Amino acid sequence: MRPGELRALCLSFGAAVEEFPFGPETSVFKVGGKMFALSALDGRPLTVNLKCDPEDAVRLRVEHAGLVVPGWHMNKRHWNTVTVDGALPGRLVRELVEDSYDAVVAGLPRAQRLRLDRP
Repeated sequence: MRPGELRALCLSFGAAVEEFPFGPETSVFKVGGKMFALSALDGRPLTVNLKCDPEDAVRLRVEHAGLVVPGWHMNKRHWNTVTVDGALPGRLVRELVEDSYDAVVAGLPRAQRLRLDRP
């Protein structure tokens, strides 16, 4: 996956926005004011921090050692850093991004969730 593809994927979800609160080099993708993905899109290798269920986070780190690691500068219980350089199947990366988005949406107030069509 290339940086532009990762950006397009993150912005493809309802009400997703890209912000730069940590400087112009770090894209932060949010929904309802809450972060669901964070990436230095010009980084080599390309990585993205994604929110994850704690049990799934540990499982993914074991199954994809070296490519999925505890979230860099994040709460390591709930966040993973995923290397997006083509070693992981694109389908898996898309699922992880969507799961992160869904996890954040699940924590939003019900009225916001309904507006996003994700009850």
